[in-house]
Amino acid sequence: MYALSVSVDVNPPSASPRLSQEQVWRGLVMKAENALLFVPSMQACSLLERSAGGLLREVVIDGHRFREKITFTPPVEVLFERIGTEENAGRITNVISDSEHGLLLTFTFAVNLPGAAPGTAEERQKGEAMRESYVGAVKAMLARVRALVKEGKL
Repeated sequence: MYALSVSVDVNPPSASPRLSQEQVWRGLVMKAENALLFVPSMQACSLLERSAGGLLREVVIDGHRFREKITFTPPVEVLFERIGTEENAGRITNVISDSEHGLLLTFTFAVNLPGAAPGTAEERQKGEAMRESYVGAVKAMLARVRALVKEGKL
């Protein structure tokens, strides 16, 4: 299982408009409900169930289909647990926190990487490639939230 954690400044100096924690939270919930609007590498996302504390969805990423149980801890964390798959097993968290620099959005993932044996150079290489993808997804999500705020939809 490959693990990685990265924090992204929510409001870097060039960002406009500046996002509040509530706006970022609402964006994370929207992303959980329909990630296609926020994650460029995702090919499909279907909401299967909704509960008081989260949801169950089926996604296709890079041709791999699996289910994710999503748990909300308002207004700070969204946990994605991949279920029903060994090949893609794992968990991903998105956490909003305050820091001396302002709001941070930290994502942490610990996932199996299909086709790469644990602890190998191939796993590290695939993991580093995923880093770029996940950082890009977080930045794309924040850009989408900013656009929704500008349009008065969030």
